[in-house]
Amino acid sequence: EDLGTARLIISHKDDTTIVEGYGDSSEIQGRISQIKAQIEETTSDYDREKLQERLAKLSGGVALIRVGAGSEVEQKYRQTRVEDALSATRAGVEEGMVPGGGVALLNAVAALDKLNLTGDAATGVSILRRALEEPMRQLAINGGRDGSVVVEGVRRAQKEHSNDHYGYNVLDDKYEDMVESGIIDPAKVTRSALQNATSIAAMILTTEALITDLPEKE
Repeated sequence: EDLGTARLIISHKDDTTIVEGYGDSSEIQGRISQIKAQIEETTSDYDREKLQERLAKLSGGVALIRVGAGSEVEQKYRQTRVEDALSATRAGVEEGMVPGGGVALLNAVAALDKLNLTGDAATGVSILRRALEEPMRQLAINGGRDGSVVVEGVRRAQKEHSNDHYGYNVLDDKYEDMVESGIIDPAKVTRSALQNATSIAAMILTTEALITDLPEKE
């Protein structure tokens, strides 16, 4: 009467999961509207984040994913793949998706073309331009193709179709719209990878040194 009912409640030391709560839908919608209003009014990033989490729990749902397999090793592999997919989905919900296969990074080169720099700054831009092409180039090499040829082929395909979603599908060995083919990456992951790589490169340049492990003798 006081706490309500649900089909399933799983409670641990640190969290509790409620599956298919049977609360009054009108009261739930009223609470959702109230939280949305609080999100609009708050000036604290921390409070906004917590309110958004509460809103997601009220307006969203819970899914049970059962991972089965013929052996324990296969089950762990499948479970890892499912967890990776869930992480990618969460990242996609936060910041959206971009074309996969290195296309988003390749398209970012266009922003560098707008810069008019000289000296060391121009050299840095040249290095960054090459680095942005490298993921696609390496994917092509892994598929047995010439990386530079594929990069130029993607640029040509994008111009011919007036579509910057075009990229190279390594598995099918063809140029196509990556989004339509379902080859996508979370924008958050792509952005974070670029920011972290840039940060590390800047640190190496300022310290003028890098500590690494010596290769082991075979």
